[in-house]
Amino acid sequence: MTADHLADLDLPPGARVVVAMSGGVDSSVCAGLLAEAGYDVVGITLQLYDHGQATGRAGSCCAGRDIRDARAVADHLGIPHFVLDYEERFRRAVIDEFANSYAEGRTPIPCVRCNERIKFGDLLDNAMELGAVALATGHYVRRVPAGGQAELHRGQDAAKDQSYFLFATTDEQLDRLRFPLGGMTKAETRAHAARLRLPVADKPESQDICFVPHGDHTSVVTAIRPDAGLSGEIVDDQGRVLGRHRGIAGVTVGQRRGLGVAAAERMYVTEVDPQTRRVRIAPKARAAMRAAVLDRLHLVGRAEAGLPDQVLAKHRYNEPAQPATIDRDPDGRIQVRFQTPQIGIARGQACVLYDGTRLVGGGWIEQALT
Repeated sequence: MTADHLADLDLPPGARVVVAMSGGVDSSVCAGLLAEAGYDVVGITLQLYDHGQATGRAGSCCAGRDIRDARAVADHLGIPHFVLDYEERFRRAVIDEFANSYAEGRTPIPCVRCNERIKFGDLLDNAMELGAVALATGHYVRRVPAGGQAELHRGQDAAKDQSYFLFATTDEQLDRLRFPLGGMTKAETRAHAARLRLPVADKPESQDICFVPHGDHTSVVTAIRPDAGLSGEIVDDQGRVLGRHRGIAGVTVGQRRGLGVAAAERMYVTEVDPQTRRVRIAPKARAAMRAAVLDRLHLVGRAEAGLPDQVLAKHRYNEPAQPATIDRDPDGRIQVRFQTPQIGIARGQACVLYDGTRLVGGGWIEQALT
């Protein structure tokens, strides 16, 4: 890739750019392409949690092996590489909140918090202290200049688009962030990794939350909040007791598998009550909700001039964006009303809003309404 391919990064030739290097293919290619294009690249890897028992698996984005992989890539590219110890900040800002949210009957999304508070907060500040003009990451999202103000748009590869996780990005951060992979597909990224002969070119992709070993979030939650592992009743929407669960740490709104109850219809979790530890379930027809009430609405870039009445809304990362309208209730809160009722609108999740491909913003779901 030549500098022409990176022209939309809007950076001075040869400028210093810090790359957040996780040790995976995406961030490694990001660093490689920028170095190839003549930028003064510095790699930084964050040590985010204890790399002992929790890292007994391959493919975790923050594991000890990944730090070694990031260093190997930096050595291969001939760029400086630093490892920063963010364990205490990450524990307070992300892991503790993750556990507390489950104990409060919410369904957290830690990747948003990590981007908001750690990567685009503390790490971005570190990048500026190193004299960088920008922090680049391997996110599949596009930064598009528009009328003197940058916008965020979905990544070109719909299957890899990560804009959902970036809805809390501020305009000040967006001015200094760059996303070189936003216009590529994953296949193109892999091809660049092979062409650049990166040591991680064939590395498998991580699918799990970085601090959750073996995908077992229940163990992480109950280690911090043992009360979230206490058993409780499972009841239907008529209040009839159908069984018991093994702790609200292992239950989330919208869940339909692993409930361990016998019913004539497929049942979905509709409510988790942290006070009584009671989990409520209902058949699909009565589990679907029409609206989400949002707290702490954040608008991105040009969207601050006004929130569209009609949007596409994602109430979970792995759900497709759905047509919806925006209303304000008598208390001034934002309501996102879906054209088609949705399963799994959960307190604690983010509801992210789009106008076409443009990320308008989003907020945290406080309530689901029929």
